[in-house]
Amino acid sequence: MLNKREQEFVTYWEANRLRQKRLDVQLLAGIPIGLYFALPILIILFTGRFWFKRADMLINTMLSPFVLVVAIFMIVVFVAVFYKRHQWDMKEQQYLELKSKDSRNQAEQQ
Repeated sequence: MLNKREQEFVTYWEANRLRQKRLDVQLLAGIPIGLYFALPILIILFTGRFWFKRADMLINTMLSPFVLVVAIFMIVVFVAVFYKRHQWDMKEQQYLELKSKDSRNQAEQQ
């Protein structure tokens, strides 16, 4: 028998699992996590001129702003989608375990 919290999770996940599996929902919900990964890269890149002069010289000669924006965008999107897909997989695993536990308990009661 499932306790109240487990039953609430099963009910919630049955109603929302297909919506949360969509790529656009995962991307929009995961953008803050992706930005948390990209922000330190930007901070190091822009503060590097104060603590490493040679790196500043190389960045000024070799780095295109367009390439930087594209790279940061790709990092944000990848981390956002990967993080939310991992969360979805973990919730799906928990859901399947709870459904299995519930069906096993119902079979034992009969």
